Amino acid sequence: MSSSNRLPKLLIFGFAWSVSNIGYGQLTDQPSQRASTHSRLIRMHMENPFLSPSKLALFAPDFGNIKNEHYLPAFEAGMKEQLDQSRVISEQADAPTFENTLVALEKSGEILKRVQAVFFNMSSAHTDEIIQGIEEKIAPKLASHSDDIFLNKKLFARVELLWAQKEKQSWTEEQQRLLKEYYESFVRAGARLNADQQMRVRAINEELSSLTTQFQNNLLAITKERAVVVDDVAQLDGMSIADIAAAKEAAQAKGLEGKYLLAITNTTRQPVLLSLNNRDVRMRVFLASANRGLGENGGLDNRPLVLSMAKLRAERAKLLGFNSHAAYTLENQMASNPVAAFKMLQDLVPGVLAKAKSESVDIQRFMKQDGFEGEPKAWDWEYYSEKVRAEKYKIDENLVKPYFELESVLNNGVFYTFGKLYGIRFKERKDLPVYHPTVRVFDVLSLEGKQIGLFYADYYQRDSKRGGAWMDAYVSQSRLLNQLPVVVNVMSIPTPAAGEPTLLSLDHVTTMFHELGHGVHGLFSSVEYPTLSGTSVPRDFVEFPSTFHEDWAIHPEVLSNYARHHKTGETIPKDLLDKSIAANKFNKGYETLEYVSAALLDLGWHSISASEGPNDVEAFEREMLKKYGVDFAPVPPRYRTSFFAHIWSGGYSSSYYAYLWSEVLAADAFAHMRTLGGLTAANGQAFRQKILSMGGTREVMQQYKDFRGQVPTVDALLARRGLK
Repeated sequence: MSSSNRLPKLLIFGFAWSVSNIGYGQLTDQPSQRASTHSRLIRMHMENPFLSPSKLALFAPDFGNIKNEHYLPAFEAGMKEQLDQSRVISEQADAPTFENTLVALEKSGEILKRVQAVFFNMSSAHTDEIIQGIEEKIAPKLASHSDDIFLNKKLFARVELLWAQKEKQSWTEEQQRLLKEYYESFVRAGARLNADQQMRVRAINEELSSLTTQFQNNLLAITKERAVVVDDVAQLDGMSIADIAAAKEAAQAKGLEGKYLLAITNTTRQPVLLSLNNRDVRMRVFLASANRGLGENGGLDNRPLVLSMAKLRAERAKLLGFNSHAAYTLENQMASNPVAAFKMLQDLVPGVLAKAKSESVDIQRFMKQDGFEGEPKAWDWEYYSEKVRAEKYKIDENLVKPYFELESVLNNGVFYTFGKLYGIRFKERKDLPVYHPTVRVFDVLSLEGKQIGLFYADYYQRDSKRGGAWMDAYVSQSRLLNQLPVVVNVMSIPTPAAGEPTLLSLDHVTTMFHELGHGVHGLFSSVEYPTLSGTSVPRDFVEFPSTFHEDWAIHPEVLSNYARHHKTGETIPKDLLDKSIAANKFNKGYETLEYVSAALLDLGWHSISASEGPNDVEAFEREMLKKYGVDFAPVPPRYRTSFFAHIWSGGYSSSYYAYLWSEVLAADAFAHMRTLGGLTAANGQAFRQKILSMGGTREVMQQYKDFRGQVPTVDALLARRGLK
């Protein structure tokens, strides 16, 4: 998941403020007070690391000096100056030009850009009560601040005049794209609405920002609240010795001596369900996950937040001239409208549902051997599917994991692959400060040693981190601002017991390739304007480069290079390797159905009109699953409404379908590359030049056709998912 676009719209389009000065003389008219205030602000400027450019390599965040008390003053200073500069741009006497309007906006905003980039990643990757409190305060202010700019009539008039002149100007394609981004952003924010309508949009935006923040903070608390405590180690039968030791340490960290704690990860299904032999414990783990945010037993209840957000989004869409929030959101995506997104998903349902039901037949056979009759429960599926996998492919996940040790996966798998494709190398450095001891930093260099950017890796799960995985940019590439990229990948890999190696599941291995796919989309960006940099592309395209890189994880050459036993160094045996590759397509009916169900839920919630908002979250959820024919109890949605972070707090509202839409492109592109020789520098160079370096400087389907030579087909996707 790319997080660059989950921040407020303000940051998406490159606004954030200049550090040249912060208007000292405007704060008071009394000479003595001016001197005192001037001294105080100079001191604040010297002490707050966000108020001036970082002196570290590539302007990397100075985590060694950043403290929680720096965030709020930096936000306030950045917002104040941004408003001042936007007024200067909007009220200048000169007629609008590309330079004095759009380039002026692109050059502005360094303070706000710096603090937002760090703060919003910290609020997800390493938060605490202070950061959460700041986020609750600043979220509505940022929403209001964004409206102050995008609803500035004079500023919009300048952009609108440039838009009217676009056919007469000799602007480059990139300049035309920049103008289009600004013009559409103003219009979609409500620049053409009357004063009363704009006032209501402002109120909605502020309320939504507060609700979104509350939802995100609730999820972190709910994850702790819903952890399953087991008293007797015998109930953990089936788990590996290392995983049991980690569960014991997790319980000890909570003061639960002699007990075992099974933490809940972000999706409905839980990795531990693969191995737990005790059916009652499996049920406890599943229900703890699936019933998150429903207020059970006095716990946190996200349902009121969800209902409010859905209704407010629908109301805002109506004010802006759209039938639904989904119609508003998808207008500038590849899909263009909800009908296209719904059609893609619903066209898959019959085949995927049939595949899942056929998979359940084998599962029921194994359940019957254990004395359980009838349809499998949701907490049975993964456990018994692993038995089916072992029978079909003679493979056991616990036999494979010792070959997937994190350091080997990272260096001999991920870095090896990206090095062969793109002619780069990763060199770890220890001199840059980090925000947590487990975070690592790497120089990204060409083979000749030229600096391309910096890569931060934050792989381990912790209580201060929300679930899931994502990429973010601390510094976005821009020739205009003379900036090279600084990006971060964040994951939630369980921490092993002290002294034990980190052994990964194939899912975690694939996610490492996926997230660095996002990473190189930022690292290889080669654009002039920051608004168009890196992953600043439509939601249903942004997951294409990342998903494309997943398949290298099971490419035979790559696997044979990194899949080595962590104790003996022995390369994974060929028969085990072949079985692993074959088994990778196993259970795809289940996996695709749980995804499609969640994507349909998302579109269902965001296709309601302003007048028809539901009042019962669980009833609406059941209604949607039945309506779209995906109400198959053994396979629940990948995310249920009450903990669906992607769509309520992660920026993917109406766009969760984008993963599958992007996978069509990814599978087609990977199949094409294989016909041209696979893992070669020539293939990598073509992908880098025509996709990864382009950012938002060209219409994305044109980018794809430039690389592929034609529009994609679904054939490779069906093969990739084992559905063909």
